[in-house]
Amino acid sequence: MRPSDVVRRGADYLQRHDVDAPLSTAEQLLASVLGTDRSGVYTREDPLRGGEARAFGRALCRRCSGVPTQHITGETGFRHLTLIVRPGVFVPRPETETVVDAALDAVRDTTAPVIVDVGTGTGAIALSLKQERPDARIVAVDRSPEALALAEENAIRTGLEIEIRASDLLASLDPSATGPIDLVVSNPPYIEDHEYATLPVEARADPVEALVGGVGVYERLFDQASTRLRNGGSVVAEIGDRQAVAVSEAARDAGATDVVVGRDLVGRDRVVIATWP
Repeated sequence: MRPSDVVRRGADYLQRHDVDAPLSTAEQLLASVLGTDRSGVYTREDPLRGGEARAFGRALCRRCSGVPTQHITGETGFRHLTLIVRPGVFVPRPETETVVDAALDAVRDTTAPVIVDVGTGTGAIALSLKQERPDARIVAVDRSPEALALAEENAIRTGLEIEIRASDLLASLDPSATGPIDLVVSNPPYIEDHEYATLPVEARADPVEALVGGVGVYERLFDQASTRLRNGGSVVAEIGDRQAVAVSEAARDAGATDVVVGRDLVGRDRVVIATWP
């Protein structure tokens, strides 16, 4: 059976097990097994070998049991990058690309900006910003040793030079190491405690500490950033779709004078852009 037929059967199997986006998921899983891309899946005429078929079957079963596709394939796409992912480090989501757009807009008129990515995880935001603003100095921080190691791997893989440092938000980041910061960007753990149990099983495959934090995390982040930003500097932070009011108030309480809420591609509140005088 040709790969194009196998992937369609795989998609039917995933759909029967209520897996989201069954066709694209089956394509990603089979492409990973075959060591190719989506185009290669559909252009290969040779039938799957026995080992390939068994590997694809195992991948389908793992996905149906709630294992994220990215943990099965070991990588994910984010903007123009393909990043290594693994269990123990938060997997970047497509909606976070909105945060990168907002960050780029925030420093559009700044030459060689200093940008700190707080809670970098895989390095997705930091590396995307470096790729799209090569003149920027990017400092990526995280409190997780596993995340810091993975961000370093992705920096090497992409050939993008960023600085990677250990810090809980900005608390442990030496001010003398960065000087005044033009922009702090973050996708912090914004899920509230009571919401965690309602998350899909694949979302709960990410570390709890990368998911659960709530509005209190923003309060800490804004307070710390307010003393580190250059005059006119900003914080761009991803938010949950019901947190815009609370997070905006937290920014104003920390001294921000201009606060804007941005939406993602499906119209949900996704990012708060707060600027200090």
